[in-house]
Amino acid sequence: MSTPRALGLFTAAVIATATPAVGQEIASSGATTYVDERAGLGLDAALERALAREPSLRAVRAEIDVGRGVRQQAGLRPNPTVTFERRDEPAGTDAQTSVGVAWPLDLFRRSARVQAADRELDATRLAATDRERMLAADVRMQYGVAAAAARDVAVADEIVAAAQRQWDIVRARVDAGAAPPLERDLLEVELRRVEAERVMAIGRADAAMAQLKPLLGMSDDEPLLLRETLETLVTRNAAETRAAPGVLVATRSDVREAEARVALAGARAEQARREGRADVSLFGTYMRMDAGFPQQGIGPTGSLERVRGRFNYVAAGAMLMVPVFNRNQGQIAAAEAERSGAEARREATELAARADIASAYARVVQTQRAVALYAGGVRSLARQNLEVVRQTFDLGRATVFDVLAEQRRYLEIEQGYTSALREAWDARAALKRARGETQ
Repeated sequence: MSTPRALGLFTAAVIATATPAVGQEIASSGATTYVDERAGLGLDAALERALAREPSLRAVRAEIDVGRGVRQQAGLRPNPTVTFERRDEPAGTDAQTSVGVAWPLDLFRRSARVQAADRELDATRLAATDRERMLAADVRMQYGVAAAAARDVAVADEIVAAAQRQWDIVRARVDAGAAPPLERDLLEVELRRVEAERVMAIGRADAAMAQLKPLLGMSDDEPLLLRETLETLVTRNAAETRAAPGVLVATRSDVREAEARVALAGARAEQARREGRADVSLFGTYMRMDAGFPQQGIGPTGSLERVRGRFNYVAAGAMLMVPVFNRNQGQIAAAEAERSGAEARREATELAARADIASAYARVVQTQRAVALYAGGVRSLARQNLEVVRQTFDLGRATVFDVLAEQRRYLEIEQGYTSALREAWDARAALKRARGETQ
């Protein structure tokens, strides 16, 4: 047997015994930078953390406390007004002291004011609920983006490792005179290309993890590892998605918030009408007057004394505010226009919710088919073809161009599978968002 032939058989034996099959369960040193199936953060834990710590959600929830304060204030009655007056005669002895109390009755206004505050508090609570729904959807989406980026890094690691091993083997063959230098150079170009793609994949993964941290309320210097891979996410939620019943549009938090906004606009219109009505304020005064004259008269004892007297007066009455010119016409018109706008926004929200649910279901069905096509044999066949071509090349029965073409085809298959998995996960995350789920 010739030396080149023997070297080729030896190379094939080395590959068959020492090199793992291309496309085995993807796990590499680069991928473990982002995924740890034991110590990493799972999706459920990520959702709980986001709902507890995300700053913008905390800000929205603080608006609920603001609404409670407004509601408490709306239920309070207006305070009475107390007046005190003292009058003295300059260079004289006359004096007058009076105390008055005025109490507005706030007729027709308090109940409307309380109702408007209640409706605003309801709308604020539903706005916070809808923010939770959207935040949960953002976390699911970004978790999937990060998992997809980590898978791209794992695939790139696998391709780089295989290309490096192949280049080492071909270089040894060239050094031994069993292969032309062109084959080594072509494989080196391919090796550098896949290394560059790996670096770009790492950059995308780092960016995806950095974008996930703010959604979880984490600073950029806190460590973060994912527990679930992209395949795990898609596989775990597949059966749940197929078994889920239809969801009514009326249960969505944004639709309920839109309805609450309509009720709030109506309550504000009623409040404006009530504030344009007549109002009554009760008042009462007590006055003590000490007055006299410089003349003298005969007192009760028959002696002369100055004419002088002390007098007490009590008064009570009511003050009526008559809405002659200002009946709150402008505020009523503005409130009615606000209600019309709120009704239109509610209709638009309902239409968008229906379309959102319908499109999400359609997208889930199609992405499941795409994932099934890839997982049903395309990837395994691509792996097998690449192994066969590589071993055939090592035996001297294929060219380096055949290896490069098949390796790129395999890489395209893996990238396509990653895209299909990500589309499937995005579709399921969109469906959960359309249903209004936060967990």
